[in-house]
Amino acid sequence: MDKRFVYADNSATTKITAPVLEAMMPYLTDGYGNASSIYSIGMDSARAILKARETVANAIGAKTSEIYFTSGGSEADNWAIKCAADVAAKKGKKHLITTVFEHHAVLHTCQYLEKHGFDVTYIPVDEMGLVHPEDVEKAIRDDTFLVSVMFANNEIGTIQPIAEIGKICREKKVWFHTDAVQAVGNVPINVSEMNIDLLSLSGHKIHAPKGIGALYMRTGINLPNLIHGGAQERNKRAGTENVASIVGLAKAIELATADIPAKQARLSKMRDKIIAELLKIPESRLNGDPVKRLAGNVNISFRGIEGESLLLSLDLEGICASSGSACTSGSLDPSHVLLAIGLPHSTAHGSLRISLGDLNTEEDADYIIEKVPAIVGKLRAMSPLWERILRDEDIDAE
Repeated sequence: MDKRFVYADNSATTKITAPVLEAMMPYLTDGYGNASSIYSIGMDSARAILKARETVANAIGAKTSEIYFTSGGSEADNWAIKCAADVAAKKGKKHLITTVFEHHAVLHTCQYLEKHGFDVTYIPVDEMGLVHPEDVEKAIRDDTFLVSVMFANNEIGTIQPIAEIGKICREKKVWFHTDAVQAVGNVPINVSEMNIDLLSLSGHKIHAPKGIGALYMRTGINLPNLIHGGAQERNKRAGTENVASIVGLAKAIELATADIPAKQARLSKMRDKIIAELLKIPESRLNGDPVKRLAGNVNISFRGIEGESLLLSLDLEGICASSGSACTSGSLDPSHVLLAIGLPHSTAHGSLRISLGDLNTEEDADYIIEKVPAIVGKLRAMSPLWERILRDEDIDAE
């Protein structure tokens, strides 16, 4: 089989698709009016934003008035957590709950709050990467103001029992936030039925541009501003609106949520085929729950190799994927997610995440299946670590 190009890192970002770009183009050319202006092209932009807000709201079962556009998921996470803390501190409540394997947009925000006098409880996950609702319930205190649990993990794809956690929070009168960046468009979401008070989402995971996202804020919750300046976003977020990207996000989320069951069926078939074949490689293991996981997520560890070497070798074969070691950030530390589910450092370093998306095909899956075993074998042949594993040395005891 000849070398081909396979993009299998859709959890990192996605390609802007033709329908999304087509929806955006009028606002990148002649429809450039500032939505705060009262002349016609400004009012056209304002109407486009209102329509987009309605589309995003419908996609997650929210009201139009509950959607606020942001620069992405990280800003939405920061807004939800920091500003909820501001509100709670005035009432004498300074305790929040999250999990040990959240995205860093949540973890680093919580660490920031800890430096400013707040108390954070980090709930553990089990070996499958699942949060147990009873652990959340036990952790709630009289001074707890917020629980933040991601909807679906960005690395191992586990889908959390969000509705159960939301129900507990609602009964305890504690706000519930979920980072749904990986879940939106891949899992059916209804914020009302799931008792979600605050939800973060991002456009570039669902074929919209980078730099656009949204925060859902339930009616009755009035968070202060994270960004100050102008009166945009109904006085909640200053900054001239990125109309084209807002329109792109709306088109992308409309397409992504049009038939989620069909998408899940198509992607999970490819996912399961890849998992079954790659697990035939000796000393390999699947990370995350085999069933309660995103349809396009494959995360497998191969003992005796380094993730960055695996990624570079895959790239030479035209395959884009990601690893369990944070080599792209300049860190030699293994993924905090993989460590949280109990993997030893040596195994976490040799992990591969393949994230399939709308544009992937069966041929892509077959190409991945063909190339990965050969690459793993080649890297192991050059690895002193692999020889030690074959001799049954306990490399993780060091």
